[in-house]
Amino acid sequence: MASFNTLSIVIPVYNEARTIHEILDRLRVLELTGGIGKEIILVDDCSQDGSSEAINRYAAQHPDMPLRLLRHAVNQGKGAALHTGIREATGEYVIVQDADLEYDPEEYNLLLKPILKGFADVVYGSRFMGGNPHRILFFWHSIGNKMLTFLSNMFTDLNLTDMETCYKLFRRDIIQGLKLEEKRFGFEPEVTAKVSRVPKVRIYEVGISYYGRTYAEGKKIGWRDGFRAIYCIIKYGLLRG
Repeated sequence: MASFNTLSIVIPVYNEARTIHEILDRLRVLELTGGIGKEIILVDDCSQDGSSEAINRYAAQHPDMPLRLLRHAVNQGKGAALHTGIREATGEYVIVQDADLEYDPEEYNLLLKPILKGFADVVYGSRFMGGNPHRILFFWHSIGNKMLTFLSNMFTDLNLTDMETCYKLFRRDIIQGLKLEEKRFGFEPEVTAKVSRVPKVRIYEVGISYYGRTYAEGKKIGWRDGFRAIYCIIKYGLLRG
C-alpha cells in the first residue's frame, strides 16, 4: 500500500460567488481515505462578481480550514489559473476541482484507490464509464467529448474514455515537472499529451458521477473551445517537448 499525507486541491475560480460556498462546504466535511489531509488552493482569475470576497468571508467563518486564495490581477483563463495553483501546491498529489457543482468531491476516494494500492501515478475520472449517475444534457457535447478523446488517444496511444474530464489526479512531482502553456480550455489535451510521455508513467481511469450544468446555470465552455482542443491535440501530439 502506498501512503502520503496531503492532497492538494486546485480550484480555478471565475465569477462563482453564487455557488463557491457550496463546493467549499463539501470539501470542508470531506473525509479522505487513510486519513489523508487536504490543501485547498483557490485561484481567482480576476472575477467581477465578488468571488474573492465570498471566499474570504467563508475562510473567516472557518479558520481551521486549510484554504489558500490566490488572485490574478487580469483575467488569463482557466488553464492559467490551474498553472498558478499547481505551481503553489505542496501536497504529494494534486487534483483539479472546478468551482461549480458538476463533480462530487466525495468521489476523490475513488480516484485515490489505485494510487493507494500502489498501481498509479495519474488517475482520470471518467464520466463515460461505470454505473454512477450522470445528468442527461447535450447530445452534441457528449459526441464532441468522445471525438476529442478519440483524437487525443490516436496521438498519445492511450485508451482513455474521457480526456476532457475535470477530475485528474497527479503525483505532484509529475505535474509540476511538465511545461504547461495553454491558458484556457486547452489545458486538458495539453496535459494529457505531455503526461503520456512521462517515462514509465502509470495512468489509470475510474468511473465518476457527473452533475452537468446548462448555460443558464453558468456553464462556460463553448464550441470555440472545442476547435481549440482539436488544435491542441494535434499541436502537443506532434510537438515533442
